[in-house]
Amino acid sequence: MQQRILITGAAGVVGTIMRSRLRREGRVLRLLDRAPLPPAEPGEAVEAVTGTLTDPDVMAAACEGVDAIVHLGGHSRENSWAETLAVNIDGTHTVLEAARKAGVGRVILASSNHAAGFRLVADAGPDGLPADSPARPDTYYGVSKAAIEALGSLYHSRFGIDVICIRIGNCFERPADVRALSLWLSPDDAGRLFEACLGHPSPGYRVIWGVSANTRGVCSLAEAEELGYRPQDDSEQFAAEATPSDASARYLGGPFTTAALGEPN
Repeated sequence: MQQRILITGAAGVVGTIMRSRLRREGRVLRLLDRAPLPPAEPGEAVEAVTGTLTDPDVMAAACEGVDAIVHLGGHSRENSWAETLAVNIDGTHTVLEAARKAGVGRVILASSNHAAGFRLVADAGPDGLPADSPARPDTYYGVSKAAIEALGSLYHSRFGIDVICIRIGNCFERPADVRALSLWLSPDDAGRLFEACLGHPSPGYRVIWGVSANTRGVCSLAEAEELGYRPQDDSEQFAAEATPSDASARYLGGPFTTAALGEPN
């Protein structure tokens, strides 16, 4: 039987990364986004769904026959409180409700380091900051990520859905500055991490960091490794070209801790 994975926000940065790296024989990727998606490549098993995750009817249809959901959709930067509430928080509730009603057994939620952005890097210790460090959000965006972690916990405890919240560090082709060297999640490691989350037999509810095996890392990899994640990349290869970070880098959230609240950036 084919496995069907729904990816929300499939046209975004991380969604695009996941599309190519979660492609497997015997797996269909159902890709949801309000933005147009690139057409399927030859031999690629995809199902495109155009719509918004804030629409219960769209989500109900998207969840039909789905084995797991990778929820990446929503605002990925700071935005107004109204937009953040409607899309990130209420939207995630819509996703989880659709999953519950459709009997989807596993949901992977894209959280962020900004859920704990006001954690001091100096508090990391030799083993790094634990993945379930209590929330210290740095923005409305960070608040929304802390909220979806709480929603995920609720839907696991109430309804038995396996929910894994990934506090993603910095998932781009290369880290932009010195701060990002400690939080980088390479695209290939992102694929390995999400695959581990999909493949673990019974994760329950988990909060894990989404980072690579960085020499300068400040986040614990232990919780993700318990799920079978084996990172292979290190940001140190980009250290010589990384631009300096400002004083805000003493906090995990860096410049988000000083950004204007509610102003898109």
